[in-house]
Amino acid sequence: MKVLYAIQGTGNGHLSRARAIIPVLQKHKIDLDLLVSGTQADVSLPYPIKYQLKGLSFIFGKKGGVDIWKTLTKTNPYRLYKEIKRLPVEQYNLVINDFEPISAWASKLKKTPCVSFSHQAAVIDKNAPKPKTKDRIGSLILNKYAPTEKQFGLHFENYSKEIYAPIIRNEIREATPSNKGHYTVYLPAYSNSKILEVLSRFPKTQWQVFSKHCTTQSTHNNHIHISPINNQAFVDSMVTCEGMLCGAGFETPAEILYLGKKLLTIPMSGQYEQQCNAAALKRMGVTVLSNFNLKSIFKITEWLEIENTIINVDYEDEVEDIVKSILHWGMKQKIGNSSIEMIPHKDIQRENSILIKK
Repeated sequence: MKVLYAIQGTGNGHLSRARAIIPVLQKHKIDLDLLVSGTQADVSLPYPIKYQLKGLSFIFGKKGGVDIWKTLTKTNPYRLYKEIKRLPVEQYNLVINDFEPISAWASKLKKTPCVSFSHQAAVIDKNAPKPKTKDRIGSLILNKYAPTEKQFGLHFENYSKEIYAPIIRNEIREATPSNKGHYTVYLPAYSNSKILEVLSRFPKTQWQVFSKHCTTQSTHNNHIHISPINNQAFVDSMVTCEGMLCGAGFETPAEILYLGKKLLTIPMSGQYEQQCNAAALKRMGVTVLSNFNLKSIFKITEWLEIENTIINVDYEDEVEDIVKSILHWGMKQKIGNSSIEMIPHKDIQRENSILIKK
Protein backbone atom coordinates (compact mmCIF):
# COMPACT_ATOMS: atom_id res chain seq x y z
CA MET A 1 0.00 0.00 0.00
CA LYS A 2 1.33 3.43 -0.94
CA VAL A 3 0.79 6.03 1.83
CA LEU A 4 1.33 9.79 2.02
CA TYR A 5 1.77 11.19 5.54
CA ALA A 6 1.00 14.93 5.39
CA ILE A 7 2.04 17.12 8.32
CA GLN A 8 1.17 20.69 9.26
CA GLY A 9 4.30 22.81 9.71
CA THR A 10 2.76 25.66 11.72
CA GLY A 11 3.99 25.30 15.29
CA ASN A 12 6.21 22.55 16.64
CA GLY A 13 3.64 20.04 17.91
CA HIS A 14 2.77 18.39 14.60
CA LEU A 15 6.38 17.75 13.62
CA SER A 16 7.34 16.61 17.12
CA ARG A 17 4.50 14.08 16.98
CA ALA A 18 5.55 12.96 13.50
CA ARG A 19 9.01 12.07 14.81
CA ALA A 20 7.33 9.44 17.00
CA ILE A 21 4.85 8.21 14.38
CA ILE A 22 7.08 7.81 11.31
CA PRO A 23 9.22 4.96 12.74
CA VAL A 24 6.02 3.03 13.60
CA LEU A 25 4.63 3.54 10.10
CA GLN A 26 7.93 2.36 8.61
CA LYS A 27 7.64 -0.96 10.43
CA HIS A 28 4.60 -1.86 8.33
CA LYS A 29 4.74 -3.08 4.74
CA ILE A 30 3.86 0.23 3.12
CA ASP A 31 5.52 2.59 0.66
CA LEU A 32 5.67 5.80 2.71
CA ASP A 33 6.20 9.39 1.51
CA LEU A 34 6.21 12.54 3.64
CA LEU A 35 4.71 15.98 3.03
CA VAL A 36 5.19 19.09 5.18
CA SER A 37 3.48 22.42 4.56
CA GLY A 38 3.80 25.63 6.54
CA THR A 39 6.56 27.98 7.66
CA GLN A 40 6.26 28.50 11.43
CA ALA A 41 7.98 25.44 12.94
CA ASP A 42 11.28 25.32 14.82
CA VAL A 43 11.47 21.51 14.74
CA SER A 44 12.85 19.56 11.77
CA LEU A 45 12.26 15.99 10.64
CA PRO A 46 15.24 13.59 10.41
CA TYR A 47 13.59 11.89 7.42
CA PRO A 48 13.50 12.71 3.69
CA ILE A 49 10.55 14.93 2.81
CA LYS A 50 9.15 14.34 -0.68
CA TYR A 51 6.85 17.37 -0.73
CA GLN A 52 7.82 20.63 1.02
CA LEU A 53 5.00 23.12 0.44
CA LYS A 54 4.31 26.64 1.63
CA GLY A 55 0.70 25.71 2.34
CA LEU A 56 -1.38 27.94 4.60
CA SER A 57 0.43 29.09 7.74
CA PHE A 58 -0.92 31.03 10.68
CA ILE A 59 1.72 33.60 11.65
CA PHE A 60 2.30 34.07 15.40
CA GLY A 61 2.13 37.65 16.64
CA LYS A 62 3.78 39.20 19.70
CA LYS A 63 0.68 40.22 21.65
CA GLY A 64 -0.73 36.83 22.58
CA GLY A 65 -2.41 35.70 19.37
CA VAL A 66 -2.16 35.05 15.66
CA ASP A 67 -1.07 38.03 13.56
CA ILE A 68 -4.07 38.15 11.24
CA TRP A 69 -2.59 40.82 8.97
CA LYS A 70 0.66 38.95 8.39
CA THR A 71 -1.26 35.71 7.92
CA LEU A 72 -3.43 37.31 5.23
CA THR A 73 -0.56 39.09 3.47
CA LYS A 74 1.46 35.88 3.27
CA THR A 75 -1.52 33.89 1.96
CA ASN A 76 -1.55 33.53 -1.81
CA PRO A 77 -4.86 31.93 -2.93
CA TYR A 78 -3.53 31.23 -6.44
CA ARG A 79 -0.45 29.46 -5.07
CA LEU A 80 -2.65 27.43 -2.71
CA TYR A 81 -4.88 26.43 -5.63
CA LYS A 82 -1.85 25.37 -7.70
CA GLU A 83 -0.42 23.33 -4.82
CA ILE A 84 -3.74 21.54 -4.36
CA LYS A 85 -4.14 20.82 -8.08
CA ARG A 86 -0.55 19.67 -8.60
CA LEU A 87 -0.22 17.41 -5.58
CA PRO A 88 -0.47 13.86 -7.01
CA VAL A 89 -2.54 12.30 -4.22
CA GLU A 90 -4.16 10.01 -6.80
CA GLN A 91 -0.89 8.05 -6.79
CA TYR A 92 -1.52 6.98 -3.18
CA ASN A 93 -3.87 4.44 -1.66
CA LEU A 94 -4.15 6.46 1.55
CA VAL A 95 -3.35 9.96 2.82
CA ILE A 96 -2.76 10.27 6.58
CA ASN A 97 -3.37 13.90 7.41
CA ASP A 98 -2.20 15.84 10.47
CA PHE A 99 -4.24 19.02 9.96
CA GLU A 100 -2.53 19.71 6.64
CA PRO A 101 -4.82 21.57 4.18
CA ILE A 102 -3.18 20.98 0.77
CA SER A 103 -3.32 17.17 0.87
CA ALA A 104 -6.75 17.21 2.51
CA TRP A 105 -8.34 19.34 -0.21
CA ALA A 106 -6.43 17.56 -2.98
CA SER A 107 -7.75 14.23 -1.65
CA LYS A 108 -11.26 15.60 -1.49
CA LEU A 109 -11.12 16.86 -5.09
CA LYS A 110 -9.47 13.69 -6.46
CA LYS A 111 -11.44 11.27 -4.25
CA THR A 112 -8.37 9.75 -2.60
CA PRO A 113 -9.00 8.13 0.82
CA CYS A 114 -7.84 10.57 3.47
CA VAL A 115 -7.87 10.10 7.24
CA SER A 116 -7.22 12.63 9.99
CA PHE A 117 -4.68 11.67 12.62
CA SER A 118 -4.44 14.83 14.68
CA HIS A 119 -5.34 16.67 17.84
CA GLN A 120 -7.74 18.85 15.86
CA ALA A 121 -9.78 15.76 14.94
CA ALA A 122 -10.42 15.23 18.65
CA VAL A 123 -11.10 18.90 19.41
CA ILE A 124 -14.07 18.96 16.99
CA ASP A 125 -15.53 15.75 18.47
CA LYS A 126 -18.98 16.43 19.93
CA ASN A 127 -17.92 15.03 23.32
CA ALA A 128 -14.71 17.08 23.66
CA PRO A 129 -14.78 20.14 25.99
CA LYS A 130 -15.56 23.50 24.41
CA PRO A 131 -15.22 27.05 25.78
CA LYS A 132 -18.33 28.74 27.17
CA THR A 133 -18.07 31.52 24.58
CA LYS A 134 -18.93 30.25 21.11
CA ASP A 135 -16.60 31.02 18.21
CA ARG A 136 -18.38 30.12 15.00
CA ILE A 137 -15.53 31.27 12.76
CA GLY A 138 -12.99 29.33 14.80
CA SER A 139 -15.19 26.25 14.75
CA LEU A 140 -15.65 26.62 10.99
CA ILE A 141 -11.87 26.80 10.47
CA LEU A 142 -11.27 23.66 12.54
CA ASN A 143 -13.92 21.76 10.56
CA LYS A 144 -13.08 23.01 7.06
CA TYR A 145 -9.34 23.78 7.13
CA ALA A 146 -8.32 20.17 6.40
CA PRO A 147 -11.47 18.08 5.77
CA THR A 148 -11.16 14.27 5.75
CA GLU A 149 -13.37 11.19 5.45
CA LYS A 150 -12.34 9.56 8.73
CA GLN A 151 -10.96 10.95 12.00
CA PHE A 152 -8.62 9.52 14.63
CA GLY A 153 -8.02 12.06 17.36
CA LEU A 154 -5.59 12.73 20.21
CA HIS A 155 -6.61 14.61 23.34
CA PHE A 156 -5.84 15.03 27.03
CA GLU A 157 -8.58 12.50 27.91
CA ASN A 158 -10.51 9.79 26.02
CA TYR A 159 -13.78 11.58 25.33
CA SER A 160 -14.88 9.16 22.57
CA LYS A 161 -13.97 5.75 21.14
CA GLU A 162 -11.57 7.08 18.50
CA ILE A 163 -9.88 9.66 20.72
CA TYR A 164 -6.55 8.38 22.01
CA ALA A 165 -4.02 9.53 24.59
CA PRO A 166 -1.37 12.11 23.62
CA ILE A 167 1.73 10.81 21.85
CA ILE A 168 4.65 11.41 24.21
CA ARG A 169 8.06 11.63 22.55
CA ASN A 170 10.67 9.03 23.46
CA GLU A 171 12.94 11.78 24.82
CA ILE A 172 10.23 12.51 27.39
CA ARG A 173 9.15 8.91 28.05
CA GLU A 174 12.71 7.76 28.65
CA ALA A 175 13.71 10.76 30.78
CA THR A 176 14.04 10.71 34.57
CA PRO A 177 12.24 13.82 35.88
CA SER A 178 13.92 15.90 38.55
CA ASN A 179 13.38 19.32 40.08
CA LYS A 180 16.16 21.91 39.84
CA GLY A 181 13.81 24.69 40.93
CA HIS A 182 13.45 26.69 37.70
CA TYR A 183 10.31 27.30 35.64
CA THR A 184 10.28 26.71 31.89
CA VAL A 185 8.47 29.24 29.69
CA TYR A 186 7.27 28.88 26.10
CA LEU A 187 4.94 31.65 24.91
CA PRO A 188 5.63 32.07 21.16
CA ALA A 189 2.75 34.50 20.67
CA TYR A 190 4.25 37.05 23.08
CA SER A 191 7.24 39.34 22.54
CA ASN A 192 10.32 39.02 24.70
CA SER A 193 9.68 42.51 26.08
CA LYS A 194 6.18 41.51 27.25
CA ILE A 195 7.52 38.32 28.85
CA LEU A 196 10.28 40.28 30.61
CA GLU A 197 7.79 42.89 31.83
CA VAL A 198 5.74 40.25 33.64
CA LEU A 199 8.43 37.81 34.80
CA SER A 200 10.62 40.60 36.20
CA ARG A 201 7.99 40.96 38.95
CA PHE A 202 9.13 37.58 40.33
CA PRO A 203 12.81 38.21 41.25
CA LYS A 204 13.06 35.12 43.48
CA THR A 205 12.02 32.75 40.67
CA GLN A 206 14.39 31.38 38.05
CA TRP A 207 12.80 31.45 34.60
CA GLN A 208 14.13 29.62 31.53
CA VAL A 209 12.39 31.23 28.54
CA PHE A 210 12.48 29.69 25.06
CA SER A 211 11.67 32.27 22.40
CA LYS A 212 10.87 32.40 18.69
CA HIS A 213 11.92 36.05 18.73
CA CYS A 214 15.68 35.79 19.38
CA THR A 215 18.77 34.13 17.91
CA THR A 216 21.18 34.39 20.88
CA GLN A 217 20.98 33.69 24.60
CA SER A 218 20.61 36.48 27.13
CA THR A 219 20.16 36.83 30.90
CA HIS A 220 18.12 39.57 32.56
CA ASN A 221 18.26 40.59 36.23
CA ASN A 222 20.10 37.33 37.01
CA HIS A 223 16.86 35.32 37.06
CA ILE A 224 15.37 35.40 33.53
CA HIS A 225 17.29 33.40 30.93
CA ILE A 226 16.09 33.73 27.32
CA SER A 227 17.23 31.26 24.65
CA PRO A 228 16.28 30.56 21.04
CA ILE A 229 14.37 27.34 20.40
CA ASN A 230 16.56 24.26 20.65
CA ASN A 231 14.88 20.87 20.96
CA GLN A 232 17.39 19.21 23.31
CA ALA A 233 17.76 22.27 25.54
CA PHE A 234 13.98 22.62 25.71
CA VAL A 235 13.51 18.95 26.65
CA ASP A 236 16.25 19.19 29.31
CA SER A 237 14.61 22.29 30.78
CA MET A 238 11.18 20.62 30.89
CA VAL A 239 12.49 17.42 32.48
CA THR A 240 14.29 19.31 35.28
CA CYS A 241 11.84 22.17 35.89
CA GLU A 242 9.49 22.69 38.81
CA GLY A 243 6.74 23.87 36.51
CA MET A 244 5.82 25.11 33.04
CA LEU A 245 4.28 28.35 31.83
CA CYS A 246 3.07 27.97 28.24
CA GLY A 247 0.30 28.46 25.74
CA ALA A 248 -2.69 26.13 25.61
CA GLY A 249 -1.35 24.06 22.76
CA PHE A 250 -1.45 20.29 22.95
CA GLU A 251 1.92 18.50 22.88
CA THR A 252 3.79 20.67 25.40
CA PRO A 253 1.03 20.67 28.08
CA ALA A 254 0.55 16.92 27.57
CA GLU A 255 4.27 16.25 28.04
CA ILE A 256 4.44 18.41 31.15
CA LEU A 257 1.44 16.58 32.63
CA TYR A 258 3.14 13.27 31.80
CA LEU A 259 6.31 14.40 33.60
CA GLY A 260 4.28 15.26 36.71
CA LYS A 261 5.09 18.97 36.67
CA LYS A 262 3.05 22.02 37.64
CA LEU A 263 1.35 23.61 34.64
CA LEU A 264 -0.05 27.06 33.91
CA THR A 265 -1.46 27.74 30.45
CA ILE A 266 -2.46 30.89 28.57
CA PRO A 267 -4.51 30.22 25.42
CA MET A 268 -3.70 32.36 22.41
CA SER A 269 -6.33 35.01 21.72
CA GLY A 270 -8.42 34.40 18.62
CA GLN A 271 -7.24 30.78 18.46
CA TYR A 272 -10.29 28.57 18.93
CA GLU A 273 -8.35 25.33 19.22
CA GLN A 274 -6.37 26.69 22.17
CA GLN A 275 -9.56 27.97 23.78
CA CYS A 276 -10.92 24.41 23.54
CA ASN A 277 -7.70 23.02 24.99
CA ALA A 278 -7.93 25.51 27.85
CA ALA A 279 -11.48 24.32 28.60
CA ALA A 280 -10.27 20.71 28.69
CA LEU A 281 -7.25 21.53 30.87
CA LYS A 282 -9.31 23.63 33.27
CA ARG A 283 -11.74 20.74 33.67
CA MET A 284 -8.77 18.57 34.66
CA GLY A 285 -7.72 21.09 37.32
CA VAL A 286 -4.94 22.91 35.45
CA THR A 287 -4.53 26.65 36.11
CA VAL A 288 -5.60 28.69 33.04
CA LEU A 289 -5.13 32.45 32.52
CA SER A 290 -7.11 34.40 29.95
CA ASN A 291 -4.14 36.68 29.16
CA PHE A 292 -0.54 37.42 30.12
CA ASN A 293 0.07 40.92 31.46
CA LEU A 294 0.65 42.81 34.71
CA LYS A 295 -2.93 42.07 35.77
CA SER A 296 -2.00 38.36 35.79
CA ILE A 297 0.65 38.76 38.50
CA PHE A 298 -1.64 37.83 41.40
CA LYS A 299 -2.78 34.58 39.76
CA ILE A 300 0.77 33.67 38.74
CA THR A 301 1.93 34.32 42.31
CA GLU A 302 -0.84 32.11 43.64
CA TRP A 303 0.12 29.34 41.20
CA LEU A 304 3.80 29.57 42.16
CA GLU A 305 3.03 29.36 45.87
CA ILE A 306 0.55 26.49 45.80
CA GLU A 307 2.43 23.21 45.99
CA ASN A 308 -0.36 20.72 45.27
CA THR A 309 -1.06 21.67 41.64
CA ILE A 310 0.19 18.53 39.88
CA ILE A 311 -2.41 16.65 37.79
CA ASN A 312 -1.94 12.89 37.66
CA VAL A 313 -2.33 11.35 34.18
CA ASP A 314 -1.66 7.91 32.70
CA TYR A 315 -0.69 8.33 29.06
CA GLU A 316 0.06 4.88 27.67
CA ASP A 317 1.92 4.47 24.38
CA GLU A 318 -0.91 3.78 21.91
CA VAL A 319 0.91 4.68 18.68
CA GLU A 320 1.06 1.11 17.38
CA ASP A 321 -2.67 0.57 17.97
CA ILE A 322 -3.61 3.83 16.25
CA VAL A 323 -1.37 3.14 13.24
CA LYS A 324 -2.86 -0.36 12.86
CA SER A 325 -6.38 1.08 12.99
CA ILE A 326 -5.55 3.75 10.40
CA LEU A 327 -3.86 1.33 8.00
CA HIS A 328 -6.73 -1.12 8.46
CA TRP A 329 -9.20 1.60 7.46
CA GLY A 330 -7.03 2.54 4.48
CA MET A 331 -6.77 -1.08 3.34
CA LYS A 332 -10.55 -1.42 3.46
CA GLN A 333 -10.85 1.56 1.12
CA LYS A 334 -8.32 -0.05 -1.23
CA ILE A 335 -9.80 -3.54 -1.66
CA GLY A 336 -13.31 -3.34 -0.24
CA ASN A 337 -14.80 -3.92 3.18
CA SER A 338 -15.66 -7.58 2.58
CA SER A 339 -12.24 -8.72 1.38
CA ILE A 340 -9.97 -7.97 4.34
CA GLU A 341 -9.27 -9.65 7.64
CA MET A 342 -9.38 -7.52 10.75
CA ILE A 343 -6.06 -6.27 12.13
CA PRO A 344 -6.18 -6.85 15.92
CA HIS A 345 -6.22 -3.70 18.02
CA LYS A 346 -7.65 -2.47 21.31
CA ASP A 347 -10.66 -0.48 20.06
CA ILE A 348 -13.25 -2.77 21.69
CA GLN A 349 -11.34 -2.84 24.96
CA ARG A 350 -10.92 0.95 24.90
CA GLU A 351 -14.58 1.52 24.10
CA ASN A 352 -15.66 -0.59 27.07
CA SER A 353 -13.18 1.30 29.27
CA ILE A 354 -14.55 4.67 28.16
CA LEU A 355 -18.15 3.54 28.79
CA ILE A 356 -17.19 2.40 32.30
CA LYS A 357 -15.54 5.80 33.02
CA LYS A 358 -18.72 7.59 31.94
